[in-house]
Amino acid sequence: MVPFAGWEMPLEYGTGTIAEHLACRDGAVVFDVSHLGTVRVEGHDALDRLQAALTNDLAKVAPGRAQYTHLLDDVDGSVLDDIVVWWHPDGDGARFDVMPNASNTDRVRDAVGGAETTHQRAVLAVQGPAARDRLTAVFPDAAAIGRFRVGPASWNGVDCVVAGTGYTGEPGLEIAVPAAAAEALWAAVVEAGIQPAGLGARDTLRLEAALPLHGHELGPGITPLQAGLGWVVGWAKPTFRGKRALEAERDRGVARHLVGITTEGRRPPRSDCAVLVDGVPVGTVTSGNFSPVLGHGIALAFVPPAVGEGTAVEIDVRGARMPGVVAATPFIGR
Repeated sequence: MVPFAGWEMPLEYGTGTIAEHLACRDGAVVFDVSHLGTVRVEGHDALDRLQAALTNDLAKVAPGRAQYTHLLDDVDGSVLDDIVVWWHPDGDGARFDVMPNASNTDRVRDAVGGAETTHQRAVLAVQGPAARDRLTAVFPDAAAIGRFRVGPASWNGVDCVVAGTGYTGEPGLEIAVPAAAAEALWAAVVEAGIQPAGLGARDTLRLEAALPLHGHELGPGITPLQAGLGWVVGWAKPTFRGKRALEAERDRGVARHLVGITTEGRRPPRSDCAVLVDGVPVGTVTSGNFSPVLGHGIALAFVPPAVGEGTAVEIDVRGARMPGVVAATPFIGR
């Protein structure tokens, strides 16, 4: 167990991070992600409040869908948090669960209004190519929820909310279950042959899929455009927080962009290591680790726009130069 954003989180469950990682890629695992925040926003003006605060355009989706979006700093357009919005299919389309990162729940609630419901529920993320098949045996209502869909599901008389979302690069589901029933549901999920997995595997999985982590690829001074996430921006919306700053950056061009780097051997690059081209520092690693699937090191890094795919680089790891190459992301495809 390790401290994480005010929570105690399981780093691994005894089988080890690599084994848990591969179990997700090859079959199915379950993560306890109850540390994620939940802010319930509802009422006749709920949609308008979210549209005015967040970057993505909810008009692109509809009730019963989930959407990835950002909350920006209004001055410089940097990402205060990246969020998934669950749009409930009931309630006349006026009920949303906004899911921020754990440490950012208060600032997101201040921006969009609503009430925090984090401690009323647990969230179990069942992920992997076999996730739905194995979950069907114990929770068929949940297994029937499609990718980026949101809907109610009943388990043993307990009302849950399920979304076809995740953070691994694999198909999967996230189940919001009332806290009192969480332990029993977890036990049933594990009994169905779905292996527990911890924070270590969650991080290596999201890195192989090149998914950003707030505080690394997103955060103070980092905009969606620099992170290669311009598709998260609803440019046609009349307004949202940080829109003016983001439009100015779009017009002048970004000064840096996020790229993937592959390295040789099992030694992993790490965050904050310098990236060099022809011996000259040009950028910084934001996340790095050993890829259990590829069998070598991988990293994400911010570098100038001129440093593109195929560029030979070096990463300075505690004074030792590690050769690498700028590579296409995600590092593994599905």
